[in-house]
Amino acid sequence: MTEIYNNVTEFFQEGGLFIYPISVVLVIGLAIAFERWVFLNREKWRNRRAFNDFLPLLRTTDMDKMQMYSRESQAPVTRIIACGLDMMKVSKQRADVENSMNEGMLETMPRLEQRTGYLAVLANVATLLGLLGTIVGLIGAFSAVANVDPAEKSTMLSNSISVAMNTTAFGLIAAIPLLVLHAVLQNKTASIISSIQMSAVKFLNIMTLHRFIEAGTPRPEKSTDEKEVAAVEG
Repeated sequence: MTEIYNNVTEFFQEGGLFIYPISVVLVIGLAIAFERWVFLNREKWRNRRAFNDFLPLLRTTDMDKMQMYSRESQAPVTRIIACGLDMMKVSKQRADVENSMNEGMLETMPRLEQRTGYLAVLANVATLLGLLGTIVGLIGAFSAVANVDPAEKSTMLSNSISVAMNTTAFGLIAAIPLLVLHAVLQNKTASIISSIQMSAVKFLNIMTLHRFIEAGTPRPEKSTDEKEVAAVEG
């Protein structure tokens, strides 16, 4: 452990000034990833438990109890179903109820997806900072050896280049795990959204099966002129 600590300390000391902003980027990215991981796991558990508790009410088609449960629960899936239940008081058409639930989905998705995209940005920033640190280090190295004794140039130049490359290495060390975490969190978010959509479709199908909503589109009412023509023809 002591040897590892010494190696890490030496790496940071020889890395130059750009090691520190890359470290800040890495810490921010890991903090965002941890917060998103905890939040998404909690939301996944809340949705699963809420829909499992709501499913028996859905099968009994007790509208009063369904509305009461959807108002009390704060899970995204029940809030979306609550939008559908509210629309059913106004319209019995499946398309109208589905559009209302889609609106609820659009309100829910940003909370699930927020800040995850920052991880990809931070990974790119870490990589670019590493390259910038290397370029600045190489410029400083060539400027420093310009007036040095020729016998010492090769040694001094190789040491300076080695130090400059540490910045690129650390930029990649920071960027790679951030990109992996970004992909993992995106997949978890997509899985939660898919489960919510599946629950919404199940709700619509059961309501349609029990004829609480109509699957077809309503027939347009005839205009006054059409009614007069039909009366004359009749």
